[in-house]
Amino acid sequence: MPQRRKSPDLILLTAALLLLTIGVLMVYSASAVLSFHDFGDRLYYTKRQLLFALLGIGGMYVTSRVDYAVWAKWSKLLLFACFGLLLLVLIPGIGVVRGGARSWLGIGSFGIQPSEFMKLGLLLFLSKLLAEGRFPLKRFWRGLMPPLLLTLTAFGLIMLQPDLGTGVVLFGAALMVIYTAGARMLHLGLLGLGGVAGFVGLILAAPYRLKRIAGFLDPWSDPLGTGYQIIQSLYAIGPGGLAGLGFNHSLQKHSYLPEPQTDFIFSIIGEELGFIGGAFVLALFAILVWRGIRASMSAPDPFGCLLAIGITGMIAVQVMINIGVVIGLFPVTGITLPLISYGGSSLTLMLTAIGILLNISRQAR
Repeated sequence: MPQRRKSPDLILLTAALLLLTIGVLMVYSASAVLSFHDFGDRLYYTKRQLLFALLGIGGMYVTSRVDYAVWAKWSKLLLFACFGLLLLVLIPGIGVVRGGARSWLGIGSFGIQPSEFMKLGLLLFLSKLLAEGRFPLKRFWRGLMPPLLLTLTAFGLIMLQPDLGTGVVLFGAALMVIYTAGARMLHLGLLGLGGVAGFVGLILAAPYRLKRIAGFLDPWSDPLGTGYQIIQSLYAIGPGGLAGLGFNHSLQKHSYLPEPQTDFIFSIIGEELGFIGGAFVLALFAILVWRGIRASMSAPDPFGCLLAIGITGMIAVQVMINIGVVIGLFPVTGITLPLISYGGSSLTLMLTAIGILLNISRQAR
């Protein structure tokens, strides 16, 4: 019998905590000017981020100690709860609109984002479903379509908010789980072509998305409109050079780059810490993904394997999309940088998910 670890993966834990620490520091630097202007308190966002970080660390500690097999038993109930929250948020008067999307539930400045819960809830249920081997994934209609339809239903509800960024992360992570469970690349490739056509349809169906694509292809065609964010982001990254302007010395955070503490926080990292700082952050994410894949490969059962690859995929896809947007490779979508950006639901759920990954690594063969 192969021996199993009794302690979690300390390399994975260290990388996550370093990213969290950098995140809190950069939220302070990126938001201090905005916080003082809006609330008269330079630490407004930083104090809230620290609260979310403590809640997330608490969640990570609990999930790292609880046997991950427990989540298989509760996965169906958790998924139903997530679907219920996604439906609830769409009801006018209950769902809160922020940034043009009805994505929040809450009172005042405190709220939760149900789509963040759905990412983890769907991964838990899909991992359990596919680990049981009920669906022959080599068969298209009988095997692949049921889990895919479930994923598309969750994606569709998120798109009704609308929240394309979160929807793409959820769909990408789910596809990784489905592929790892045994789906054929040919089937996924054909579905990918259909997905591209559907993506084009989604863009054409909403004029604001079409404007974002135009602004992405040529930001200078509308420098004060759709191209504004990417232009200001590149203005931040460019002057950073090799070593940056220095911590808390960003110029773009002075009301040039909108919401610098959330989606575009990597722009401030590039401006203040330069190429070296940005590369260090990306290296930590690479370590996180590497150890996540390692935990998946050495998991003691199929459920642990699929769940680990799903959580790792969720992190990887979200990082790629966020960084791609910041440096102008992708059109602007509202999506945070995991463990770094300001945000309660995103941060606490991500740390909780990493706790599950740590528990899988604890039981690795």
